[in-house]
Amino acid sequence: MESLRRQIEKQVHSLTGASLGVLDLDQPRGDAGLFGPESMVWEVHADFTAMMVGGISALLLQMLHPLALAGVWDHSSFRQDMLGRLRRTSLFIAGTTYGGLHDAEQLIDKVRRIHLQVTGSAPDGRPYSASDPELLTWVHVSEVSQFLAGYLRYVDPQLPVAEQDRYYREVALIAERLGAQDVPQSAQAVADYLQRLRPQLLCDERTREVVRLLYAAPMPSILAKPFGNLMLQAGVDLLPDWASDLLGERQAAWRRPLIRASVQRTANLLRWAVSNSAAQRARRRLAP
Repeated sequence: MESLRRQIEKQVHSLTGASLGVLDLDQPRGDAGLFGPESMVWEVHADFTAMMVGGISALLLQMLHPLALAGVWDHSSFRQDMLGRLRRTSLFIAGTTYGGLHDAEQLIDKVRRIHLQVTGSAPDGRPYSASDPELLTWVHVSEVSQFLAGYLRYVDPQLPVAEQDRYYREVALIAERLGAQDVPQSAQAVADYLQRLRPQLLCDERTREVVRLLYAAPMPSILAKPFGNLMLQAGVDLLPDWASDLLGERQAAWRRPLIRASVQRTANLLRWAVSNSAAQRARRRLAP
């Protein structure tokens, strides 16, 4: 059983920023980072499966904004290196959540510098900039709302709204450090924000190409391929109904319970297998 556990853990780590080997979550000793172990950010971001499902769902939601999509389309290698993008995004989330203060701030500063170079024009002629505060707020809200949605579905469906609000208040720090403004900081404010942004969202050929690329995304091994397909199905299922309708990806009602049950079984297996996650390493770093 130990051999099986190690094999599963190795597969999980190959999908995350841990495989890049650039972040030491074991150091410095006693450094609680930006949030600390009592934060809701540490709690919500700790479960690999919920974060994977939420991350896929967040990408689908983000790409409905034509200016966000244009920036990624023109300046990112995601179409050629989907797995690499997943790992780099995972590195940023793990580092800003669980890393020491210096590492977290360095990651934020690096992303800010990259954003300064991401400018251009969308197909409709509108200019875009990854440093635009409004666009940064969209990317942030679409991301963290789906992280929390994944947590609520697969970890703690009974999480009180007050704790959900605390998560949004805490995690807004990262968006603000990146340059976002007027960041919604409660569940109701996030719901209102998404409702306001809906008229700006659309699904065009580029958006559909992102969906096709996700369905065809390579995985680090044959064993991981069924897992990747399940996570994609769960990511679509996690979207608000209006978003999946806009994407043309609404799933049949009978499929949804099957997807959720399969994800929950997978999550239980991975929780057993993974003993060296970012959250676990960070907690050991703070142990007396």
